[in-house]
Amino acid sequence: PLRERTTAELADRLRAGAQVLAALPGTRVCVGVSGALTGAAAVRGGVEEAGHARRLAEARSGGVVTSDEIYTHALLLATVPGDVRRSFTARLLSPLLDYDRRHQSELVRTLGIFLDCAGSWNACAERLHVHVNTVRYRIRRIEELTGRNLSTMADRVDFFLALRDTGPPG
Repeated sequence: PLRERTTAELADRLRAGAQVLAALPGTRVCVGVSGALTGAAAVRGGVEEAGHARRLAEARSGGVVTSDEIYTHALLLATVPGDVRRSFTARLLSPLLDYDRRHQSELVRTLGIFLDCAGSWNACAERLHVHVNTVRYRIRRIEELTGRNLSTMADRVDFFLALRDTGPPG
């Protein structure tokens, strides 16, 4: 029972306790919190929800995750084995990472910002502090190196998920 508290307050208290426990050598704390439940019939769904949240906490290398956090792509990624995620990311981004390394370019960063700007050439150019034609050139180069088409939603989603496995676009 929450006893007049919200699930957010409960999660905050659990996070404080988890930090203390996680400070112990060799200890990793993974906690999943479901939404507030009403009635016995809701318990089964709550247990499933908390289980999904715990798996996401585990994928994040520990911590406390609430049900509010699981209804995103992060939950789907957390259910995919790490080696599969790494292989997917490497296959999609390796040509870009290699190109960036060889040419001191910013294709991966440009891609991340382009996606964050919902494919807006102008907004991406502003954030990168470059001319819009530079963005167009880089996106065209990304498409050439990967064989993907950034005007399609499916390819944008693939890149979005691959970039989420490597960190923010910067």
